[in-house]
Amino acid sequence: MKVSIIGGGGLVGSCAGFALQTGKIVREIALVDLNQELVEGQALDLLHGASLLSDQVITAGGTESVAGSDVVVITAGLRRKPDESRLDLISRNVTLFRGILADVKKVGLKKDAIVFVVSNPVDVLTYLAVKELSLPPSQVIGLGTVLDTTRLRSLLAQRLAVPPTQVGVTIFGEHGDSMVPIWSNAQIAGLPLDKYPSVTPSLIAEVEKRTRGSGAEVIKKKGGAGFAVGVSIADVVHCIALDQRRILPVSSLINGPYGIRDVCLSIPTIVGRAGVLGTVEVDLWPKEKLALQASARVLRETIDKVLK
Repeated sequence: MKVSIIGGGGLVGSCAGFALQTGKIVREIALVDLNQELVEGQALDLLHGASLLSDQVITAGGTESVAGSDVVVITAGLRRKPDESRLDLISRNVTLFRGILADVKKVGLKKDAIVFVVSNPVDVLTYLAVKELSLPPSQVIGLGTVLDTTRLRSLLAQRLAVPPTQVGVTIFGEHGDSMVPIWSNAQIAGLPLDKYPSVTPSLIAEVEKRTRGSGAEVIKKKGGAGFAVGVSIADVVHCIALDQRRILPVSSLINGPYGIRDVCLSIPTIVGRAGVLGTVEVDLWPKEKLALQASARVLRETIDKVLK
């Protein structure tokens, strides 16, 4: 499988490239960036470690490198400022993103290619890609709340001193301020979270608050997220490459579940080689369902405002 990463010279794109290299699953990784020298440097750095990892083809180039890709990951975009919400990025990123989509269309996409949007605000830009690319909506996905979910699980695991891989809690809705942690179905090693030793409402509120501020915290302390978003991207790409049909909180076009229509956001989504294979509508607490519907309204209002 060939995976191209538009924005591969930047922090997010290069971390995704490294995560895909260490994953040893995809056959070819093409880093794409306007800064040719930077992207060549990133590809060279990956190449230097190839003998210790996997026999993959690693290349660097411009948008022409997208040709023949099975998955096109779009990470290019302007960074969020510490005190800026992801939705505030819209006016600065929509024009840039439209240009990227136009370039991709000129090069051409394989009939079964998956376009995987990571650039922020990811839900709005995923919707834009659905509308502007000549692909079935099922072949356009966004990273959605995959990163938010792993942040929440990891921070909760740290707080409870349990293995992160045994924490089961997911975030639905927008990748942004209106995200909705689904505490009603949260578990630790299959045990209900609300019955787990030392778990209290104040602890849950504390972890949720830190998760919501995690993006801004990382930006403030190191300039931008890289490692966690890189492995989050790789996790979704590997699910596609292996046709795993796992349930992930990626962003996709929603029409029906939870009474939500014509907006891209995250709910439990079955992901495989063909992209979105379906969604799963689980029972939620009434307040969670209302919060999810409110998140959809926030995104719908933004789409109506900026995607004219």
